[in-house]
Amino acid sequence: MSTDWKSFQPLLIPKIPNLHKIDVYEKNGGYKTLKDILTSKDHTPESVTNTVKAANLRGRGGAGFNAGLKWSFMPKPDGGPRYIAANGDESEPGTFKDRQIFEYNPHQFIEGSIIAGYAMDITAVYVYIRGEYRSWINMFQKAVDDAYAKGYLGKNICNSGFDLDMYVHSGAGAYICGEESSLMESLEGKRGYPRVKPPFPAQKGLWGRPTTINNIETLANVPLIMKNGSEWYTSIGAKTHPGPVLYGISGHVNKPGVYEYPTGMLISDLINEVCGGMRGGKKVKAVIPGGSSTPPLRGDQLDGVRMDADSLREAGSMMGTAGMVIMDEDTDMVDVLWRISHFYHHESCGQCTPCRDGTGFLEKTLIKIKNGEGETRDLDLLLDLCTQIEGRTICALADAAAWPVRYTITRFREDFEKRVKKSAFALA
Repeated sequence: MSTDWKSFQPLLIPKIPNLHKIDVYEKNGGYKTLKDILTSKDHTPESVTNTVKAANLRGRGGAGFNAGLKWSFMPKPDGGPRYIAANGDESEPGTFKDRQIFEYNPHQFIEGSIIAGYAMDITAVYVYIRGEYRSWINMFQKAVDDAYAKGYLGKNICNSGFDLDMYVHSGAGAYICGEESSLMESLEGKRGYPRVKPPFPAQKGLWGRPTTINNIETLANVPLIMKNGSEWYTSIGAKTHPGPVLYGISGHVNKPGVYEYPTGMLISDLINEVCGGMRGGKKVKAVIPGGSSTPPLRGDQLDGVRMDADSLREAGSMMGTAGMVIMDEDTDMVDVLWRISHFYHHESCGQCTPCRDGTGFLEKTLIKIKNGEGETRDLDLLLDLCTQIEGRTICALADAAAWPVRYTITRFREDFEKRVKKSAFALA
């Protein structure tokens, strides 16, 4: 990692009092980058896209795809409307970082969205926020209203001839609406069912028009890149997954919370130095690195594992949303897995049979084991169910339900065998 994390100064949530207020944001250089882009002949939509692409800004919503490359998939303007859907649904258990942007630095996200809108000739940005985030929705709406009042949104932004509107949309409490095509269905006033692809959103998105979906944190990085350049950005954090990231850390640590550091942080440093170690001085048993859908890692396999896509892939997991759940040695992984599986069963939209029925079978079998009624063969049945579910549905919710089951059982099988062996002994 090329940046010393101990001397790192936050870029997404700077330690500046009242930065959420537009006047304070402007006094600290806010919206200047936008003005420079819109009023300078040196910046074209293509050059902005290419700069973001060269920075290798990888999506912070879970997929980790190069944002600039994603923008380049948009077709050439044809005179019709074009959209950005900004995904602030944030319903993945263990994930709670986007609301920090809404509360403490909303204008950096707004500025990034406008720059992205210029790069793709966008007509309107729809910001989809989790409905339970009512306080943050109100905070963000105030920031949007202030941006309109200052002329950063609406008609003829900064006297450049560029027009862009921004709308705040409250979600209705469904996890599935965090999936990009379900999000678009919800925005259109329909039930949140994922769409079959192709066509992809860039070709046929909101109301049948070209659409790009980006995460809130992803777009908040854009002004940083355009102000300082792609080379500066790629010098921060992991080489193949650069930039600052908001780590949402919960669980059995002394100081849980949202921390901003470069990508590529050692998991051990985040636990021991950033979060003050394990609660009660206990040992780490398991870490879910990127939200509940990412495969858990054993505490004894964390040596040298860093929080970036490549390092986590080699360790057998994923970066996801960097929503880390830390569990100590007293944690019962049977109970953890049942709780996760209950969530995915409850949140399945029911459109695809393997997911609708499969998530139910997973939960029922885990309840059987949890209640002391399981048999050893139930563990193999669960793994077989995962094979029957994975990759057989329209969206990835089924995969998200299967991965925790597969990897929790294979990596913590002793917890499950204790339960089934104990129940077999009791029945005997």
